[in-house]
Amino acid sequence: MKLGIVGLPNVGKSTLFNAITKAGAEAANYPFCTIDPNIGIVAVPDERLLKLARMYNPEKVTPTSVEFVDIAGLVKGASRGEGLGNKFLSHIREVDAIVHVVRCFEDSNIIHVDGSIGPARDVETINLELIFADLEMLEKRIDKTRKMMKSGDKKYLAEIEFYESIKDCLENGKPVRSMKFGAEEKLLSDQLFLLTSKPVLYAANISENDMQEIDKNPRIAELKELAQAEASEVLVICAKIEEEIAQLEDYEKKAFLEELGLQESGLDRLVKASYRLLGLISFLTAGSPEVRAWTIVKGTKAPQAAGKIHSDFEKGFIRAEIVAYNDLMNLGSYAAAREKGLVRSEGKEYVMQDGDVTLFRFNV
Repeated sequence: MKLGIVGLPNVGKSTLFNAITKAGAEAANYPFCTIDPNIGIVAVPDERLLKLARMYNPEKVTPTSVEFVDIAGLVKGASRGEGLGNKFLSHIREVDAIVHVVRCFEDSNIIHVDGSIGPARDVETINLELIFADLEMLEKRIDKTRKMMKSGDKKYLAEIEFYESIKDCLENGKPVRSMKFGAEEKLLSDQLFLLTSKPVLYAANISENDMQEIDKNPRIAELKELAQAEASEVLVICAKIEEEIAQLEDYEKKAFLEELGLQESGLDRLVKASYRLLGLISFLTAGSPEVRAWTIVKGTKAPQAAGKIHSDFEKGFIRAEIVAYNDLMNLGSYAAAREKGLVRSEGKEYVMQDGDVTLFRFNV
């Protein structure tokens, strides 16, 4: 999973990136501080792995991971090459989803490129640049398809009509992700690789002083209303606090979070929200050599999940022996779960569930 952190200059992108990756990316109070994207690989926190490790005492514990890309700040005119325009857009094309950091805090010491705080305006600035880039790409596809219509194949007429419907959406200032598609339309849309079709998670970056009155913050309400209109989600986060948490030892973090009235860190919430955004789940494998989490798309069947471990597992798939994580924990051992009949033998049509502790049987 590759997430691109985007936003206007000076909204806290690099501060957030530093907090969640501890990568030490430069964060400064001037536009275009980030030019080339900073990249950090982060282990996905999963308490289930720690509990399985206590049960199996493995040689190695391997969490799944997520890649964060801190992309340069965007300004008006990026689609026409302003600022770092084309470079910025090319970096967005490479990510699976976008974490759009929106400034919702006041700080006279940190310059806002537009001179004032306005979440809806800031989001529109970036969305419009992505829309302009998509319109340019869509026009080229429409022209190409019109030429192919000369062959007489009626499928090209249907494609033109579909492309025109997307064009209407974009010209009305709405991202493609706000549209609803059938299965065939979704496939056709995915082949366009449009920037505004990428799922977005809006990260409302607030100050430490705003943490106690999140529900009363009009800027957050403004952002949530905008996100709801395009079926996106808002995650409220304080990048400065997350940066402080990142400096603490594990045993200190829990006490610090409790003091703030938080149950989990922004990183944990960000990863969970990103999983929901992309429709991802994790299944688990456990044994004395290794306890490990594997990320798959929700709806993945057992053979394809096996292929995430090794292609031979998918080719020679026989069955999957599965016990639900909660059942395994409640009974205390795999043997006890088997005795209770809770270890299931599943075939090729089984759809994997989050938390399935799995042993694949295969023959190559």
